[in-house]
Amino acid sequence: MSWDCGLKYMFSVSPAMQQGSMCILHDKEDLSRLEMVQRLAKDGCRFLQNHSKGPERTSEPQSDEAVRVCLRERGHDVLVLQRMSSEQPTLSASARGGGREEARSRRYMVVSGTPEKILEHLLNDQTLDNEQGMTQGKELDTLLDDFLLTYPVFMSTGDLCQALLGHYCSKRCRGKEDRKEALERKQKVLHLVSQWVSLCKDFLREDEHIKLFMKTLYRYILDDLYEHPALERDVRELQKLYQLHRRHTVDEYSPQRKGKALFHQLSLKENGLQSRGTPRETKEVLCHVYITMDSYLSMKAHPGMVTQELLQAVAERMDVPQGELVLVAVTYPGGRLLLQPQDRVFSQSLRPLGRLHVCRKDLGEVLNPFTDNSELQQRTARMLSLNTWDVAVALSNFDWTIFDSIHEQELVYFTFSRHASSNHTVALELLLQRCNEIQLWVMTEVLLCPTLCKRVQLIKKFIKIAAHCKAQRNLHCFFAIIMGLNTAAVSRLSQTWEKIPGKFKKLFSELETITDPSLNHKAYRDSFKKMKAPKIPFLPLLLKDITFIHEGNKTFHDNLVNFEKLHMIADTLRLIRQCRRDQAGNGITQKSSSEVRAYIDYLHIIDNQQTLFELSHRLEPRA
Repeated sequence: MSWDCGLKYMFSVSPAMQQGSMCILHDKEDLSRLEMVQRLAKDGCRFLQNHSKGPERTSEPQSDEAVRVCLRERGHDVLVLQRMSSEQPTLSASARGGGREEARSRRYMVVSGTPEKILEHLLNDQTLDNEQGMTQGKELDTLLDDFLLTYPVFMSTGDLCQALLGHYCSKRCRGKEDRKEALERKQKVLHLVSQWVSLCKDFLREDEHIKLFMKTLYRYILDDLYEHPALERDVRELQKLYQLHRRHTVDEYSPQRKGKALFHQLSLKENGLQSRGTPRETKEVLCHVYITMDSYLSMKAHPGMVTQELLQAVAERMDVPQGELVLVAVTYPGGRLLLQPQDRVFSQSLRPLGRLHVCRKDLGEVLNPFTDNSELQQRTARMLSLNTWDVAVALSNFDWTIFDSIHEQELVYFTFSRHASSNHTVALELLLQRCNEIQLWVMTEVLLCPTLCKRVQLIKKFIKIAAHCKAQRNLHCFFAIIMGLNTAAVSRLSQTWEKIPGKFKKLFSELETITDPSLNHKAYRDSFKKMKAPKIPFLPLLLKDITFIHEGNKTFHDNLVNFEKLHMIADTLRLIRQCRRDQAGNGITQKSSSEVRAYIDYLHIIDNQQTLFELSHRLEPRA
């Protein structure tokens, strides 16, 4: 393909233009693209045209979707771009300047490429504003957002850090560049880093690669401040986002003062960039403490909890003197470890040291089986005295606390399982675990209710709680309750369901329709789409959508990253961000009574399916 044809596609000239026609450069962005083409020519690169409809050409202009540009190096494809649709909504020309906005409408999206070339394109594609910095403003550009959300699929965090440092350092930049070009290149890298830090927040704060990268980059910036004072604004942005601070001003960075002594004066809070605490210290986890052989107490705990704190919470919930209890961690296979009062319950990986059992000191064994424990059966009557709206509020508050702490990338790590042991999916696994627990809790409460009339009242309460969860836009807990009532051990209680009033049966049928999986959960998707944010989606279905995209599309095509697949995944991930927006002040969290909160925070759950079926058949034996 000739260079004039390559330039024709580079500058969005009509594909019908014949060779020899004049290519008009509209603005500074076109000039910079021309310089880029010239540099690529010196490096031996070629632009190739890839037609989506074969080699045939017509005199009519092709659509935006048909315009693709392929970059080759050493005879191999390294980057494939496609012109973004001109119909994509952008700001008006009067608001941002007609020339610049017209240029932005001709930007190219990434189809596929090597990780290095994709990153290079994202950096080159950014445009600088002399007065306000990057023209993208506070909102992430879609392509950049796609990259930052999904980069763990094709490169590690350490590789990304090294690549960004390489682009920032002038020593690694090919060819000569003037001072202005060097400043723009550094600012583009710093803008991408700022967007990355803003997106990840505390998610990667304890990553060792991130710590080293931020220290190194910060020192490079300080080293460049004398030559490029305009970087001061970027320094302040990084300080604000990453909790960095230093003790000097720009005037102090003279050539004579640059050296090792300067770097010793650099101060990072707590020498670990963890001024607000690491996720290990701030995130809560669900702790399962088995009080019988087939049931456990589910409670929220902090990672630094010690044995004494845990026993105190269990003793209060069970109305048993704390001095009579000990905590035993059952390790696999079959080992038992008696935990001392000041021993930490969780390991550094936020996992318990083993299966935790509460035992009596005198017996040395766990309590009697749940099915034979009359005291615990009587406790289920407490549920009948609680207000259903307050219970739904407490459940929604609990779920929202976890959902609000989930990072979008957790779904990527969970689906692709690249770092199964790196604790990047703690909050997501916590909410999935909570969904399973609520389902088992519904079954436990119903099946431990001995009398028919109380069991009918209990099912009516759960139907109302499910309806309230839907009204509070908590579809995650709503699904769990409905599924709990639909399990075989509960649904087989024909005598109980016959006593349910008609209006409750009708309400349950309507709620059940939303959980219908037919037509790819169309009923749920339509209902959820109509709800205003903030709202909590049904996470297993969201993971199913991402898994479907992952398994239905190749991650690599001819050794190039299939970025179109990653764009589809990123679009799904952004649903979480949209669900958390609260522009109209429609918050999910509400005040709940302390009595209800204490009950919901410590749930008795039977997790043995055989035990649950035995309880069901004991209540209503087979005919």
